[in-house]
Amino acid sequence: MTIGRLKRRSEFLRVAGLRCKWATPGLILQAAPAADLPPSSPPSADAPVPSHPGNDTGAALRVGFTCSKKVGNAVARNRAKRRLRAVAAAILPVHAMSGYDYVLIGRQETLRRPFALLLQDLQTALKRVCANRNGGRADRPPQGRQSGQEAS
Repeated sequence: MTIGRLKRRSEFLRVAGLRCKWATPGLILQAAPAADLPPSSPPSADAPVPSHPGNDTGAALRVGFTCSKKVGNAVARNRAKRRLRAVAAAILPVHAMSGYDYVLIGRQETLRRPFALLLQDLQTALKRVCANRNGGRADRPPQGRQSGQEAS
């Protein structure tokens, strides 16, 4: 699966505007279906066949990285983004759905958190934002019912 990059401010704002996010101690994940591709759409019969088996351009996902000044100075922000890029490279090809755009936001804890826990944070966030390969949202009550109400 190919992983592209979100680079423009408008792309980051579009993902943030859909308000599909999950915060963990080490990072915040925002997810949105890609603007140009419908999520998990089957390839059409007239779609071009990739010339190389590993070059699956129709199944690309994109990811962007950001840190605010709350994280620290420029050196700290760049270090946090490097850690997020390493986590994304390890987790997203395996667990993320194609046709989605993801934004990883660094936190102060991103710098201090052990790498293994950052990996777990991203896996947990993917499960919670309904944009993972292994199924929909986890541990959420069904829509239309409050947790304290019972069916009559």
